[in-house]
Amino acid sequence: MRRKTPIPPSPLPQRHGVDPVRVRLPAAGTWGTVREHLVERLSGAGGGVVDGMFAAGRIVGADGRPVTADAPFVPGMFVWFHRDLPDEVPVPFPVAVVHRDEHIVVADKPHFLATTPRGSHVAETALARLRRELDLPALTAAHRLDRLTAGLVLFTVRPEERGAYQTLFRDRRVRKEYEAVAPYAPALALPRTVRSRIVKERGVLTAREVPGEPNAVSRVELVEHRDRPGGPGGLARYRLSPATGQTHQLRVHMTALGVPILGDPLYPEVTAPGPAGDFRRPLQLLARSLEFTDPVTGEEHRFRSGRVLAAWASYDRWAAGTYDGPSDGQ
Repeated sequence: MRRKTPIPPSPLPQRHGVDPVRVRLPAAGTWGTVREHLVERLSGAGGGVVDGMFAAGRIVGADGRPVTADAPFVPGMFVWFHRDLPDEVPVPFPVAVVHRDEHIVVADKPHFLATTPRGSHVAETALARLRRELDLPALTAAHRLDRLTAGLVLFTVRPEERGAYQTLFRDRRVRKEYEAVAPYAPALALPRTVRSRIVKERGVLTAREVPGEPNAVSRVELVEHRDRPGGPGGLARYRLSPATGQTHQLRVHMTALGVPILGDPLYPEVTAPGPAGDFRRPLQLLARSLEFTDPVTGEEHRFRSGRVLAAWASYDRWAAGTYDGPSDGQ
């Protein structure tokens, strides 16, 4: 059995809480130089961008020294570089820390903030912010919340322990409870457990239910309901307990029940994206609680978000986009 080549430590420090990009050259190929491979691999950036990075000495090897554009292609070689960060509109809400010890950080993420760097959201993410604010460059996320969903996220302090905490989520040993504000449907019999098969295709914004063996299970309970101020129909606050973790699972299931979550730009219909920096009317979905047995210490953890969903606290102001009450309008 062949042993895996260990990955060398990064010779570059983080920037703005963001790790450098690490590229391992393939074990075989027809490229003559490192540049030829990177131009092909990073085709979206364009050859001129890659050449500029070489000229500026921004692509380095394991020893931290710049790799030249004519450096020969060496199978298995590692190179690192920092990508140019996209222009990001700052999300004007803090990331609250609910718990911190030598093993984990539990954060209460606001709406509109991505959990980890991805796509056009890099430095303006919960992970990058916490790395900077807590001076914890090795911090990693054990799981993720959608950018539009607020609430509790578990981060690990020590990279060697990350797998143990990720296994909790993989093996469904974390008890998760969400809260949502959606229309009240008197004829909807609750509580109930929704089971369906959900697929999310790459490049498609929305997930959808399809026939087949269920892979998504959600418990839906009605907490309370009341009249909708200034409008027809009623509002309800729901407790949602997912037993699985399919993409957009709770949003899809609530829509299928005929009570789509307020502020959802994708379900039941995709709406045009708002302008950059528009933080009005956030999706009314909150990861309210996390409960689990710590795989490292054996301690029983129970964490709860302190956020208030704006549409429940003040529906008319949420609908007008002017709510600025508890938890920074979230």
